[in-house]
Amino acid sequence: MKVDGRPYRTIWLAEDGWSVEVIDQTRLPHAFAVARWRTMQDAADGIRTMVVRGAPLIGVAGAYGLALALREDASDAGLAEAHGTLLATRPTAVNLAWALNAVRADIQPLAAALRADAAYRLAAQLADADVKCCRSIGAHGARLIADAYETSGKNRPINILTHCNAGWLATVDWGTALAPVYVAHDAGIPVHVWVDETRPRNQGASLTAWELLQHGVPHTVIADNVGGHLMQHGQVDLCLVGSDRTTATGDVCNKIGTYLKALAARDNGVPFYACVPSSTIDWTLSDGVRDIPIEQRDGREVSEISGMMVDGQVQTVRLTPAGSPVANYAFDVTPARLMTGIITERGIAEANEASLAQMFSNHGVIPAHGSGQRPARGQAPAGSHLSARAEARNGFPPSRE
Repeated sequence: MKVDGRPYRTIWLAEDGWSVEVIDQTRLPHAFAVARWRTMQDAADGIRTMVVRGAPLIGVAGAYGLALALREDASDAGLAEAHGTLLATRPTAVNLAWALNAVRADIQPLAAALRADAAYRLAAQLADADVKCCRSIGAHGARLIADAYETSGKNRPINILTHCNAGWLATVDWGTALAPVYVAHDAGIPVHVWVDETRPRNQGASLTAWELLQHGVPHTVIADNVGGHLMQHGQVDLCLVGSDRTTATGDVCNKIGTYLKALAARDNGVPFYACVPSSTIDWTLSDGVRDIPIEQRDGREVSEISGMMVDGQVQTVRLTPAGSPVANYAFDVTPARLMTGIITERGIAEANEASLAQMFSNHGVIPAHGSGQRPARGQAPAGSHLSARAEARNGFPPSRE
């Protein structure tokens, strides 16, 4: 996508060919800044502190973090230590384990001297595959928007409500829940996005609004509790959200507050879809409420808030009384029964085990996340005979394909 008219991805190799550059999302929307990672610990800290966030991007960032680690120590012990350190940074998003396990499985049989280059190549392939995957999700989801436009009589914009940020900033490019919006908008279908502020980190107000503004998509930022009111008054045609982990049965784990939006949508007959890359499906889990680990983050994300002052300085202020305890659950699980469907890179599935399994069983063995198994052949990123470093440097900074 573009920032001030210049194409960017969210992650790429720097001009030196080995260090990794990312858009620093903690600085948005008030400043556009690029952070550079030179070590595995830089990558781990960047993932943990949400310099990069969003399940697909976290997976690619983890793969590049592993490549950085192997530049310093490519031994079996070094590989195992780096894998464990990166894996522990964010427990909920399954893409991280998926990417780390895939890269580790491919490079483990190689001689130590070959591992770093191979890891860079695999990380680049994962990045390219994510772009292709998200563009495909956008194409499938845009059909729902086009259908809604036809049903409306083509006489008004289609109102879409989203929660958190599942746009291109959460992926390598295009996004998941916002990819259908971008595809529809670029095709000339009038759309308008209701942007939940998404407390406590305000990813909607700070990130979703910023990227929609950059792309010229009409939108309105709303408080998190407004969505139900809008649905009651017929001002929401479609809800699109992302997912950090989806079970084999169609339960969707996403940013805290998603479950409440799904309840309101069901009560008001509003279609509710999750946009889910297959790398986000955890085929080993069947009960999301019971089995998905819910990350609890620093309470200061709730008790404090940052913003730009009238003098242009960004400051952090306290919202709560000093000493009041704070709980900060980062995610919740929306049961499959509340989902209208799940939009993947291969089409739109019903939110149940049979439909998801049928959609992916035709493309190879369904992978078991977290078990060390590699992705199914149908899900593996396309290979390349170019070195990953050369690929990433072509057209620096990498742009949308």
